[in-house]
Amino acid sequence: MQENKPVLIVGLGNPGAEYAMTRHNVGFMAVDAMAGDGATWKKEKNALTYRVDIDGRRVIFAKPQTFMNNSGTAVLALMTFYKVPLENLIVIHDDMDISVGSVREKVGGGSAGHNGIKSIDANVGREYRRIRIGVGHPRDFDLPINPADWVLGRFGAEHIAAIKDVISGLKL
Repeated sequence: MQENKPVLIVGLGNPGAEYAMTRHNVGFMAVDAMAGDGATWKKEKNALTYRVDIDGRRVIFAKPQTFMNNSGTAVLALMTFYKVPLENLIVIHDDMDISVGSVREKVGGGSAGHNGIKSIDANVGREYRRIRIGVGHPRDFDLPINPADWVLGRFGAEHIAAIKDVISGLKL
């Protein structure tokens, strides 16, 4: 991470009330929690943003409003505008290959079929930090649900507490 440059923390999700609290919107949930209750979100560059200084460093929280499959266009526009180097980009997103309530981090790698990550990779490259929050896979629960429908579904009461715990423990 370049110490003298801003940090862009992007939570992935889909805009609109119909997608709130869905598995695919766990990234939005995470940046909302990290930004805090007093955050004032501003619409810019196809995203909702909240800027704050933390320990003398500019941090920009962002929720792209382009829908998941086009997240990369908003991320590129924000990185260009704020002069954020790729190594100062952090993307938080759902991951079906991780159990509910678990979190994993990595830098770079493939998209594992995640369309938001594919879009970001295509627009800015792959070598950025990813925080992947597990939402489980329907096969883990013996459910005959299409994975696309699964991620657009809402968390059940049995999982929302685990998700909130994971989110509350996230650190820059």
